[in-house]
Amino acid sequence: MVKPLPRLRLQGFNNLTKALSFNIYDVCYAVTEEQRQRYIEYIDEAYNAERLTQILTDVAEIIGANILNVARQDYDPQGASVTILISEEPVIDKKAAGKELIADAVVEHQEAAEASVVAHLDKSHITVHTYPETHPHNGIATFRADIDVATCGVISPLKALNYLIESFESDIVIMDYRVRGFTRDVRGTKHYIDHRINSIQDFLAKPIKSRYEMIDVNVYQENLFHTKMHLKEFDLDTYLFEEKAKNLSFKDRLRIESQLKREIEELFHGRNLV
Repeated sequence: MVKPLPRLRLQGFNNLTKALSFNIYDVCYAVTEEQRQRYIEYIDEAYNAERLTQILTDVAEIIGANILNVARQDYDPQGASVTILISEEPVIDKKAAGKELIADAVVEHQEAAEASVVAHLDKSHITVHTYPETHPHNGIATFRADIDVATCGVISPLKALNYLIESFESDIVIMDYRVRGFTRDVRGTKHYIDHRINSIQDFLAKPIKSRYEMIDVNVYQENLFHTKMHLKEFDLDTYLFEEKAKNLSFKDRLRIESQLKREIEELFHGRNLV
């Protein structure tokens, strides 16, 4: 929970922008080309427009925003897009209006091989883009979700952090949080942050923190916070798609485990290993 600084009497609206951005990666190994194709189909179904819409709807509720409009589209052969308009101010009969707007939301069909979600919150927004891909030769398959939650005013995107991590298959999570701009109090003094924070880790639930190795790179004078994390435990069976480790030879298990660990290290550090 965000710990606020002593309450300020503002000159007007709180103009601080609080932006949370992170990449979530799911890594797996599919032995055959057919399995790799089924993995893409599985991801496309698991994170289709309907599921992404529900995730963003939940995020809006968690951070205290109100949905104004929804537009969504699934694509052929794969991928989806969803746009949600949100307001910080209350709207009439939010549940009934939300259902009606979701039913009426239509956008023109476009060819795409990714899923996208964009939500607008007054001067703020929520976006999710998904990127499933497979390596054409070595069996590695990855799914990446890029998520941005930027809010103005008293609404904090950090409230939705744990929910978003749990909503995706998160082997690796790389997060950035930044407070930008300033707001003025009634005396005209500028304030560049309105809550206390030492690390994004402060806002992670204990069960999540216990599952992940985490490192920080924070620039406090810039109100910029960076945390990345990956799962502590490595169980080969959890990374195999439609296959069990016991059915593979000892040599294949070693090779696949080495490939997966290399992929995880490269994604975690953001560079190729020599």
